[in-house]
Amino acid sequence: MGATGRRRFLGLAAGAAAGLTACGPGGRPTGAATASGPATATGPGPGPSATAAENARPGDADWRITAAGPDQAIEGWADRVSALPGEQVGLHVSTTAPGYTVTAYRMGWYGGARARRIWRSDRQPGTRQAPFTVDRTTRTVSTAWPRTTTVDTTGWPEGCYLLRLDADGGAGQRYVPLTVRSRSTAGTTVVVNAVTTWQAYNEWGGYNLYNGPTGGLPTRSLQVSFDRPYRYDDGAGLFLVYEAPLVALAEKLGLPLSYTTGIDLAADPGLLHGATAVLSLGHDEYWSPEQRAHVTAARDAGTHLAFLGANCCYRRVRYEPSPTGPDRTVVCWKGAWKDDPGYRAGHPATTDFRSPPGADPESSLLGVLYDGYPVDAPYVVTNADHWLLAGTGARNGDSFPHLVGVEYDRVDPSFPTPKGIETIAHSPVVCEGRHSYADTALYTAASGATVFATGTMRWVESLEATGPAGGTAVHGIDGRAGDFTRRVTENLLRGFAAAQHP
Repeated sequence: MGATGRRRFLGLAAGAAAGLTACGPGGRPTGAATASGPATATGPGPGPSATAAENARPGDADWRITAAGPDQAIEGWADRVSALPGEQVGLHVSTTAPGYTVTAYRMGWYGGARARRIWRSDRQPGTRQAPFTVDRTTRTVSTAWPRTTTVDTTGWPEGCYLLRLDADGGAGQRYVPLTVRSRSTAGTTVVVNAVTTWQAYNEWGGYNLYNGPTGGLPTRSLQVSFDRPYRYDDGAGLFLVYEAPLVALAEKLGLPLSYTTGIDLAADPGLLHGATAVLSLGHDEYWSPEQRAHVTAARDAGTHLAFLGANCCYRRVRYEPSPTGPDRTVVCWKGAWKDDPGYRAGHPATTDFRSPPGADPESSLLGVLYDGYPVDAPYVVTNADHWLLAGTGARNGDSFPHLVGVEYDRVDPSFPTPKGIETIAHSPVVCEGRHSYADTALYTAASGATVFATGTMRWVESLEATGPAGGTAVHGIDGRAGDFTRRVTENLLRGFAAAQHP
């Protein structure tokens, strides 16, 4: 996406975490052909999972923030984006209140409550921390807030967490996101939190990788730090809009799941060994070369991939340490890559993957290619007999208003495109006067892995759409479209989970 108007689509989904409706049972034919589903062995599907057992526990619907309070009433950040169960995580909190508590909620389905309270702290003394600083060269916003409390994750189930900060007397509330990651992903569908993209868009302190005080590229940050709170969604970053709806649906299905982040995928080349499938969620734009190499290797070993958004794997980044620890700074100089000291020292240019030097368009992995922003268009079905659409009732030519947006991808043979790619939706769009198409597409890799891409950024958001436009609709996407995307996603997840890894 270009620099102009990047903030507009981040005001974001009406009714985030509004609740998913029930999906009917999803059958999927067996066989090796793409038309009938991913390669699989006949026989029973996966047995009971830890995910199902966890979601059988009572949920806690009071996880939502109801009284955020003034901007600086309370806010904080964690000194890790992820932790293994049993590891300690430091919180760095600033508040105008004399004290606060921390409550850890694991996000999932939980009978529709969408979260379960795992832990709550004793009351902690409150401190108003020093103002943030802005690096003069890179315009990086960071804080030097000391650790104010430590969270021990012993006994916590793997998954996506929101740590809610509650200031004394109802003065304010904020979230701090945390992934309690899986040590092994073998035999599971892997949910990948796109924390690097969350941070790229984080405008806390007035700067992100798109905007600075002037509202555009000339004053934007050239690198951004995790040593600051998230501005969007009361500190949750982009999780509630682009990821939580898919997490809820996947956990509702009770399939074997594991959890990690893009940073962890980059750091550990063996993390995806034996994984059944990997899920990239609603907006996963910023990848390191290491993450891309490790996901590609997983595909080539037979692991299925699903890209449930658009504009994925578009920007190439590098990680550097901050005073807090390793991999706490996201470096992306974009068009100014020649001036990046890291590039001059021999690192890859932190610009678009498709751009020189070292051009490697994302379509060679995804099958589709990012094509533009902004659009708002109907989603048009063109292959209604495909196994992914089983049970949707959709026919060729059916359309779902507003489901394509605000960014979109397409199959573009002028770029590297896997052989045998097929489309199940081919939706006309007009992007700033230019006529094009958004494509939902999939292909089968030589390993037998199926790679699926929705071609629209609104796919995960649409999982929340349950009513008529103007009701609980998201971006005008109504319940009919929500029923469609929920069923297709269920077919996809069940099909991937039933596939037997080589």
